[in-house]
Amino acid sequence: MEAIKETNFSFAGQTGFYRGKVRDVYYFEDRLAVIATDRISAFDVVLPRAIPYKGQVLNQIASINLKATSDLVPNWVLLTPDPNVTIGYRCEPYKVEMVIRGYLAGHAWREYKAGKRSVCGVALPEGLRENDKLPEPIITPTTKADEGHDEDISREEILAKGIVSEQEYIKLEAYTRALFARGTELAAQRGLILVDTKYEFGNYNGEVYLIDEIHTPDSSRYFYLEGYQERQQNGESQKQLSKEFVRQWLIENGFQGKEGQVIPEMTDEVVNSISDRYIELYEVFTGQPFHKESYDNVLSRIENHIVENIFNEKN
Repeated sequence: MEAIKETNFSFAGQTGFYRGKVRDVYYFEDRLAVIATDRISAFDVVLPRAIPYKGQVLNQIASINLKATSDLVPNWVLLTPDPNVTIGYRCEPYKVEMVIRGYLAGHAWREYKAGKRSVCGVALPEGLRENDKLPEPIITPTTKADEGHDEDISREEILAKGIVSEQEYIKLEAYTRALFARGTELAAQRGLILVDTKYEFGNYNGEVYLIDEIHTPDSSRYFYLEGYQERQQNGESQKQLSKEFVRQWLIENGFQGKEGQVIPEMTDEVVNSISDRYIELYEVFTGQPFHKESYDNVLSRIENHIVENIFNEKN
């Protein structure tokens, strides 16, 4: 099965390169080109096999959502010249990820189930069940680690350590809540519930910009709206579209990213099923059929689109 595992380009005018868990980033002075590869990570570990079309799905969903929220907060995007490429401003990232949760799911539920009644300094009431809607959305930030695991951190710790100034952090919180409200509206239009998500921000010319991808299955968790209440009342698992199913598959096979654990074998069947789930989310979220771009000469296509557009202005 074909997929984009990595890129190794060398561009004229390139000033740097960074390989993240799932993206390859090429720097050009005040701009950057971000390639959404087909790598997949879970528990902060890059899994051994890439997932066909995953990068295209993420890049295209992110592009739709960044356009749909550009009236709320300025974002980094200049143009999207290729299904797997976004070109934009090179912002200086803030060293926190702004996680916001409307429901008790995923990591927050695992913490709650373990007996904790506070996540990132935010108190949670007694008596909640997995996937219950929270009284109001809560912000549970994490540190943005260059390597290894991101760690939960409270608002108070962020300010005490000077990671972000109080004035800037207040703005990050306000932007996070506004973006989550808009994301919730957009999801509801497609019969989905935006359960939780994360936003990353950076500074460009003294202003706060939204960076990275937003409202994708890698950065967000979605439930199907239809049947949500009935499933909660009956104590059933929620039907969801997110990367959580990958985490659950890993957990069931004895892997949570801990030392000494071995990543289970990713068979063709597993890889194809993950690819199908990403495409499903794209089609549900956009209401449009997914067009699979050819993998023929894909690296040349990506390289040419960056060369042709890296210094273009926003259109």
